Amino acid sequence: MAPTLNLVGAGHVGRALGRRFATTGAFAIQDVLTRSEAGARDAVVFIGAGRACAGMAQLRPAQVWMLAVGDDAIAPACAALAQAQPLEGAVVFHCSGAKASGELAAARDAGALVASVHPVRSFADPAAVAADFAGTFCGVEGDAAALALLEPAFTAIGARLVRIDPAAKTVYHAAAVFASNYLVTVVDAALRAYAAAGVPEDVARELARPLATEALANVFRIGPAAALSGPVARGDFATVARQQDAVTRWDPATGRLYEALVAPTADLARRKLTHP
Repeated sequence: MAPTLNLVGAGHVGRALGRRFATTGAFAIQDVLTRSEAGARDAVVFIGAGRACAGMAQLRPAQVWMLAVGDDAIAPACAALAQAQPLEGAVVFHCSGAKASGELAAARDAGALVASVHPVRSFADPAAVAADFAGTFCGVEGDAAALALLEPAFTAIGARLVRIDPAAKTVYHAAAVFASNYLVTVVDAALRAYAAAGVPEDVARELARPLATEALANVFRIGPAAALSGPVARGDFATVARQQDAVTRWDPATGRLYEALVAPTADLARRKLTHP
């Protein structure tokens, strides 16, 4: 028999994982609690299993509890759960990339085993994620006995598990910001700079596309140091200084961004020379 799972929080992440667990039989979805009973009913329909509940007191005891709530709500939700439910011997985990399993201290104090499992995906379309979850990386950390139960279940839904250091959880989450959000910010700076040079927006995107896509492909094919090209990689700091001055005169904020990137890029260039 699959372990019983209660969901506290049934937004995009809770729904997608809940459907995946139900479809594969990795967990037996039991009770679902979210902001409203109507929302819980909608989630149960989406998941295809479970019973909608209106409050903590209506939830039945379960072997596993998933807190798929916002980062700042994890500790309060866990405290409320520990007050309302017997957790001795249960596994309680959350899905945050920014917070570690230590946020579940109230559950641990109540005798539960705790962990965090962070799927490295965008959950904007829960149905699409649930249908195409196989191969998704998940950063995991927590009590060994909790992971002994959770890791096989996540493997069963197609996850690729990566153990992380809970003390570095915030740095781990920042890695995703660098790899995604800030990458977009840097490309936006390029597009705005092209526009400042009189290039139409649609043409600017086509100019930037091969540079960005080829550079990124090279990073993952041969590594960042080998992929680096351009004036810093060549040691042409006279060109770098002229560019920084010109960009700063055009737009001071973008000039500061350019300046901030010079030193780490120079460090990367030195790694290129050290390890050709």
